[in-house]
Amino acid sequence: MADPRTRAGCCTARVAGIDDTALERDVRVASALANETRYELLRSLVAADGEVCACEFVGRVDASQSTVSRGLSALYDAGLASRRKEGQWRYYAPTEAAERLLETFDAIREER
Repeated sequence: MADPRTRAGCCTARVAGIDDTALERDVRVASALANETRYELLRSLVAADGEVCACEFVGRVDASQSTVSRGLSALYDAGLASRRKEGQWRYYAPTEAAERLLETFDAIREER
């Protein structure tokens, strides 16, 4: 049987893929969730009833205030949380995309 890599045009054929903008966005979302603290923050946001002040997470998760702040900012940058500033306080809420993503994770976990 012939080696498929030696077929004419094989090495130059383009594989259909994702555009650069979508790839960058997807990687930002995956990166935001690739940390246990950030994932826990997102789960807490989705479980909360309405907006949550960033200060409320300190003590709820095993992380410092600066880690919580950076984690929430990463979730915001990834489009998984909305953010509103009121004076010195920042309030976060999950986006619809975050809720759908966690529902998908739950469904996948149930299938296994």
